[in-house]
Amino acid sequence: MPKLESFGLKRLDSVHYYVRDIERSRHFYVDKMDFAEIGESTPELDQAGKQHSVLFQAGEAKVLVSHPVGEGGRAARWLKKHPAGIGTLNFEVEDIQKAFNVLEARGSTPISDIQTYKDEGGTLSMFSITTPFGDCTFRFFERKGFKEFFPGFKTYAQPKGGKNSLNVLHFDHVTSNFQTMKPALLWMEHVFGMEKFWDVEFHTADVNGKVDKGSGLRSIVMIEKAAKVKFANNEPMRPLFKASQINLFNEDLRGDGVQHVAIEVKDILESVKAMRARGVEFMPTPGSYYELLPTRLEKLGITLHEDMKDLKNLEILVDGEKKGEYMLQIFLKDAAGLYKQPDAGPFFYEIIQRQGGQGFGAGNFRALFESIEREQQKEGRV
Repeated sequence: MPKLESFGLKRLDSVHYYVRDIERSRHFYVDKMDFAEIGESTPELDQAGKQHSVLFQAGEAKVLVSHPVGEGGRAARWLKKHPAGIGTLNFEVEDIQKAFNVLEARGSTPISDIQTYKDEGGTLSMFSITTPFGDCTFRFFERKGFKEFFPGFKTYAQPKGGKNSLNVLHFDHVTSNFQTMKPALLWMEHVFGMEKFWDVEFHTADVNGKVDKGSGLRSIVMIEKAAKVKFANNEPMRPLFKASQINLFNEDLRGDGVQHVAIEVKDILESVKAMRARGVEFMPTPGSYYELLPTRLEKLGITLHEDMKDLKNLEILVDGEKKGEYMLQIFLKDAAGLYKQPDAGPFFYEIIQRQGGQGFGAGNFRALFESIEREQQKEGRV
């Protein structure tokens, strides 16, 4: 297929997270992640939309959190079908009319026509489309001087809380789980204009040799090269399809959808050290991972700038695919695990620092997969 024309995508601006307990979100983002609370929806918007929303920001990463106010709003409808989770991804585009025309011509399904709003600063134009990401919709907007985050929103005169002491930079990628991902991949290619960037597949049975237990996946990363927006996409892999953590995620979410969002930081060692001091909980990494790591890095021709002891103490993963280029990453526990409540949802965050490496690290993928599998075994689920 010939390369498609870019529709003018600039960046992933923010994610919209639907929850039942917005105060718990405040505690997580402000107190633990040191995000600033920068604004909230007005009473008028709350009444019209049947939900209350609060915006948190650190660096260029913005998270909009909404909970229901009565029945009938988007948050209430989401939470009737799903536990808490990411229901919308918000993207900034260069030209809203071009984006609408190109996406519609390629077969996207708009939820509305372009809507334009004005305030004293200028205009904000936007539209939304449905997607193959379960009930997660995509919203596109073009801002021309419009001061507020969205219409009906009020930015505080002074942000509340966090100072971004964890040195968050921006979102790196979004990872989603599907029971079958091929339809989503075709949509990303033919509608969104993305290209295949990276892939891996494995089953833990290939290490433990026991086909009666274990978990597997296929993963393909798609990229919109002009904006460097990346979507990692997973599906379960036989044998034991139903026991795959990807399938278990879909059962927990009650459908396909966003599993995690990766946040890039300036210095992952300092950030993770500070997060742990603030009470942030991470997926555990087995000590055996670090016993095998030096040999694996030597084969890849990678020399670390960081001390291996620090990585092991903080349980940070490291991997690479090109000589001299690597990345470091760690994964938070999912919300259901953090709060010991299934309705908190299976969504989680990844913290990542790229030292030249732009890939995703097959070794780290396996380490995360095995870590989640161990947690599910503790819960008696597999």
